Amino acid sequence: MASQVPIHDLDRDWRIRLEAFDHIRRIRDEAHRVTWTQLTQGFAFEGETVHLVSQQGIFKPRQLEIALAIRTAAPKRGRPAPYDDQVDPAEELVVYKYRQGGAGAHDNNVLRRAAEKKRPLIWLYGLSEGVYQAEFPVWVVDDDPATESFHLAIEDDITSSERLLSGGLPPLKKAYATTLAKRRLHQGRFREMVIGAYHQQCTVCTIGVKGSRTNPVAGNRLLRLLDAAHILADRDQQGRPEIPNGLSLCKIHHSAYDLNILGISPDRIVHIREDILNEVDGPMLQHGIKEMSGRLLHLPKRLDDHPNRDYLALRFEEFIAA
Repeated sequence: MASQVPIHDLDRDWRIRLEAFDHIRRIRDEAHRVTWTQLTQGFAFEGETVHLVSQQGIFKPRQLEIALAIRTAAPKRGRPAPYDDQVDPAEELVVYKYRQGGAGAHDNNVLRRAAEKKRPLIWLYGLSEGVYQAEFPVWVVDDDPATESFHLAIEDDITSSERLLSGGLPPLKKAYATTLAKRRLHQGRFREMVIGAYHQQCTVCTIGVKGSRTNPVAGNRLLRLLDAAHILADRDQQGRPEIPNGLSLCKIHHSAYDLNILGISPDRIVHIREDILNEVDGPMLQHGIKEMSGRLLHLPKRLDDHPNRDYLALRFEEFIAA
């Protein structure tokens, strides 16, 4: 944590909070995501274990009096996403609903204290079951009893404790940063859905984590080679962020697809542009691109997750015209 503020001059809450950010940052750097298992293990702080989650959406570890993390569950297949209002693109700030029933009042109060004391939070945004995108720092900027909700602002990861201690960005910049963060959350969920449907491998060359089951670190690094590519761009009216509009591609084949060097016909066959096939170059072009020509895609097991043929046809027209 880059800082000119001596850590020993901070109160215990701040010290734990900054250590939690560092801990999440280290996990996230391996694979751009964190898992429930990693979160439940917590981290060591002054001889104690500080936990990061519970089954409830608002979480305060026993060492603190103020909430440390909030969590949004991933949508389950075939069901509407819970708390979809949290990432409404029309809103400048994120809306986080009060917790209802049981210990809800207590949980709402510990989150309310984060606003009163200007303490930043970690938001664990569900990508799929047991997998989260961690966003921090998150600030509670408003409490609206009329709608029973908190309004949150999200900033890019801050490594300066001075800026954290001062409450982060001013309001207008916070709103802009939150808009960018919400886009990041949508992209993260789309990526997780698509790559998960393709069993964490490239649909063209099959590189992925399948060969690294006994080596999670290597598996995480290979996972970072994969992208969720849109068939129809998200700016297109039909370019929805759903699995049939996505392809799990390694970075080289994603770039080749975007550049119309590689095309995929509606019958799910890989095509390489003629001028590239005639190009003479090194082994990467030969084995990584040219030898993919004529391959049939490796598809998800679920028919509903297969790439949409109409979308592929529209996109293939671009490839033919290139």
